[in-house]
Amino acid sequence: MDAPILVVTGMPFEARIARGDGVHVLCAQNATLAAELDAAIARHGARGLVSFGTAGGLVPGVKPGQWVVAHKVLDMPQQAREYAAHPGWADVLLRAMPGALHADLAGVATPVVAAGDKAALSRETGAAAVDMESHIVARVALARGLPFVAARVVIDPAERSLPPAALAGMRPDGSADVVGVLRSLAGDPRQLPALLRVGQDAGRAKRAMQAGRRAIALQLGAGFGATAAGI
Repeated sequence: MDAPILVVTGMPFEARIARGDGVHVLCAQNATLAAELDAAIARHGARGLVSFGTAGGLVPGVKPGQWVVAHKVLDMPQQAREYAAHPGWADVLLRAMPGALHADLAGVATPVVAAGDKAALSRETGAAAVDMESHIVARVALARGLPFVAARVVIDPAERSLPPAALAGMRPDGSADVVGVLRSLAGDPRQLPALLRVGQDAGRAKRAMQAGRRAIALQLGAGFGATAAGI
């Protein structure tokens, strides 16, 4: 049996969308991702790696639901080391998703939630979006001699700061924590309008991910892998 494509996500809802025939999905958090990804490759093998999920917008005007296919991934924890995504794989995704941005992604170790911090990171890197997994996927791909690509959907725009309740609503494993949200709101009810906007943005991002997963035939496996590998 051919080795699968390994699809890496950081949150359980992203993993649920990514699953399908011909792929193995790994959902892991930033701190343990490299080790878990190495173990998954050793266990299952891999034809290549895909970083799939959501990202924070860094460019003003890029709205929730916008796909970004990485040209390069900038590894900020390693002094902005650059990893070029596989050009053939990126081209497959861009053809499958008209309107997707082909731009750089910044990879970070901690969430970037304030609009001012997003603006500073944009000036520093020139990246269109930021996430916490793509740079680790890129590192492992380079070390293993595997092709990789990152396809991410913007979930929070550059000009908007996330309210504390949005972070309180996320457990260490990336799953939702409703009790944490309620506690945060009880401490500061003024967050509610901003939190409702976050929910609306998340809904747009999820719908875009579902549509993109189908459009790409992110059958991410058999058809996608065979086509991309042959380029």
